[in-house]
Amino acid sequence: MSAFDLLQELLAKKAELAAKIRTVPFDGSIEVKTVNNEQYIYVRKKEAGKYKSTYVDKYSLDFYNYAVSQTLLVRTYKKQLRKIEKQLAELGYTEGELSPRVTLNIDFARANVKNLIYDQAVLEGIATTFPQTETILENGEVYGVKASDVQKILNLKRSWELIVDPDVVGSPCDYYLLGHIARLVNEGFFRDGGAIRSVPVSIGGSTYVPPIPMEYDVKEGILSIVEGNDEPIDKAIALALFCMKTQVFIDGNKRAAIIFANHFMIKNGLGLLVIPEKAVSDFKKLLVAYYEDRDGGEIVAFLKDKCWRKF
Repeated sequence: MSAFDLLQELLAKKAELAAKIRTVPFDGSIEVKTVNNEQYIYVRKKEAGKYKSTYVDKYSLDFYNYAVSQTLLVRTYKKQLRKIEKQLAELGYTEGELSPRVTLNIDFARANVKNLIYDQAVLEGIATTFPQTETILENGEVYGVKASDVQKILNLKRSWELIVDPDVVGSPCDYYLLGHIARLVNEGFFRDGGAIRSVPVSIGGSTYVPPIPMEYDVKEGILSIVEGNDEPIDKAIALALFCMKTQVFIDGNKRAAIIFANHFMIKNGLGLLVIPEKAVSDFKKLLVAYYEDRDGGEIVAFLKDKCWRKF
């Protein structure tokens, strides 16, 4: 592996670990306090140079063991994070400052992430309402929703958390990043969902049969788009469509393609590119026409007009 590829891998792992730490509910030391013969669980954490205890819940052995396991998990993640930061320093990596426009775009994405994930879930045919999706994102579970759909939504959450991490925003929009996004999208469904597809696939509702992709061609295809002379929004759309039509991975190609394109959008301060719920039906028809080479530019115009969220 080249130093460049290693750097990109370490940055992606760093962003993923940071995202995991944010999702763990207990970051600190678990304390049990007794008040009036009742026991209560607190999390003790150092903030601004001072230790602060935050009340969590009444004591029970099961909940206490769960809380302790979560704090140990955070410590493990932080230890891994320090190791990665040391490796990055040894490679001579230093964090660059993002422009105010890009920083604002990150905030725009974070503020709208629940809506973004819901719209993507609709595109994938995941039968959850917005309140159900919101509950899954906050608590990781909801009654009456298939476990596979819950997993897909949580995978989308992790993928979006990855691309709004400042380190990842500052990294290249390339084949390696696409593969890492696909691995997150397909986690729990395929052993290596980020590996390039090596088996034939078919696309429902279309006569188009995508050929087996070659890694070199995919890398060159992405690079030619990113380094081309088109307008930035056209590049973002081209990245999404290229990844969808190529069917780079065994599954999750639309999910990975949209998130990958949004990395390019955020990196360039363009806003967001997401197919809203009300536009899904029309988009799918245009996508089939695009697959079958019956598109005369309609899908690009549609994505610009209906799916480009500016700020």
